[in-house]
Amino acid sequence: MHKHNYIYSFNYNNNESDLCKLESSYIFNQEEKNKLLFSDIKADPSSSAFIKKRLDIISYSEDYSTLITEIKNRKICSEGFKVEYVVLDGDTTEYAMRLKKLRDIGYSIEGDSDYYNPTITYALCYYKGFWYFGILIKNSFDWHKHKEKPHSYSNSISISIAKALVNIAAKGNKENKLLDACCGVGTIMLEACFAGNNIEGCDINWKICKHARENLSHFNYNANVYCSDIKDISLRYEAAIIDLPYNLFSYADDNTISHIIKSTAEITNRLVIVSTSDISNMISNAGLRLLDYCNVSKIGKANFTRKIWVCETIE
Repeated sequence: MHKHNYIYSFNYNNNESDLCKLESSYIFNQEEKNKLLFSDIKADPSSSAFIKKRLDIISYSEDYSTLITEIKNRKICSEGFKVEYVVLDGDTTEYAMRLKKLRDIGYSIEGDSDYYNPTITYALCYYKGFWYFGILIKNSFDWHKHKEKPHSYSNSISISIAKALVNIAAKGNKENKLLDACCGVGTIMLEACFAGNNIEGCDINWKICKHARENLSHFNYNANVYCSDIKDISLRYEAAIIDLPYNLFSYADDNTISHIIKSTAEITNRLVIVSTSDISNMISNAGLRLLDYCNVSKIGKANFTRKIWVCETIE
């Protein structure tokens, strides 16, 4: 069995399942299964709304006592540590036995534990015949603060969708230069900046651009927001995200939408587009190849579905 470096666990609602799988395929080059994924790719759980925890594997063994011996041999010394048991799919270990195993590990680490304010969290888990021990990194959910941004409107995409769009566009690479081509008040840009991505935005509406800049500066993020028609942007980007307008602040007929897609395709080779209607004809008319597609319905609003299209320009 190949030893992976990381185990990721996921959490999402049923309506977000396809989006989570799409996001994980672009971060990890594989889809999560049963809310679980083994990988050698290191990703910060807080950069995704769906990654709950990452276990940085230190030791693993089919035999539990061998694992404990390995942990003792490592002579881990840690002040203020905590040990957690992470229950993975298919693990039937009873609660009392889990507590016993946590004590075994606690006694194998030198230093005083601190359950309430740990400096480091270790974890034990069991999956398909193997015991794994490592350092546990959790999603901080600090990005929830973006819900309190100064400017917002009700039809904005959710934060979880925004975070997924950034990861799909960047392919998990923070160096890739991204453009939010219809940035609105900056919902997507906030998540990109939080995760350390390189992003710029543009919007044709000057008032909306002003609100986007104010939202970004409220959280001390630095990113350019251009008040411009997309056709007048001359810079090039590794990828662009287009959350197409829904006639809220500007009238968006098929010609306008087609113009936005074609103009964006002039300055990047990869596009991640969000729409509320079928735009497959516009995508092919813009000389783009469709790579991936998924639907995300709004909880309690089955009739309101966002469609996410991942495209590339045809060479």
